[in-house]
Amino acid sequence: MTDATQRPAANENYLLISAFAEHAKSPLVAIAKRIADSSCTLAESRVAMLGQEAAVLVLAQGPWDAIAKLESALARLEREERMRLSYSRTGAKPVQTNLLPYVVEVVAADKPGILYQLAEFFQRHQISIEQLQSTRYRAMQTGADMFSAQITIGIPSDTHIAGLRDDFLEFCDGLNLDAIMDPMKF
Repeated sequence: MTDATQRPAANENYLLISAFAEHAKSPLVAIAKRIADSSCTLAESRVAMLGQEAAVLVLAQGPWDAIAKLESALARLEREERMRLSYSRTGAKPVQTNLLPYVVEVVAADKPGILYQLAEFFQRHQISIEQLQSTRYRAMQTGADMFSAQITIGIPSDTHIAGLRDDFLEFCDGLNLDAIMDPMKF
């Protein structure tokens, strides 16, 4: 292979950026501005309020020189705005046409290790977790501490879905988790 075939296309350079700041000073606007000012595009983004912090995760895309300009702008932003930033070069997510998107929802009385056990179940079955959101809350009616998770998974297309669903529901029954696994509907 020549060097030309190993280089990304002109606009296929990516920078993964994570930022944390106080809730009142969400870093989204500052980061999105630096991305636009650097002539990059914002390919993907996630924002969450976790505790007293705003967490931002973005994927910027652009030519190599624009990505380099963005890296410099982020270094200045970190110093000037006192944000906690982390960024690194990455590539585009590979297309995986052999994965079937499914949604898993879990609700249970909160106890240590639930998320670990769910993640370990999917890893053991070679199922990728594409997206996950979990929370701990107090049930309004009883005051019990509860756990809730919404998980998007990618199931290999050669997997026997009914068998997997049965294994998953049996696993959840053993842990006293209320769960569903359904195909993602767009």
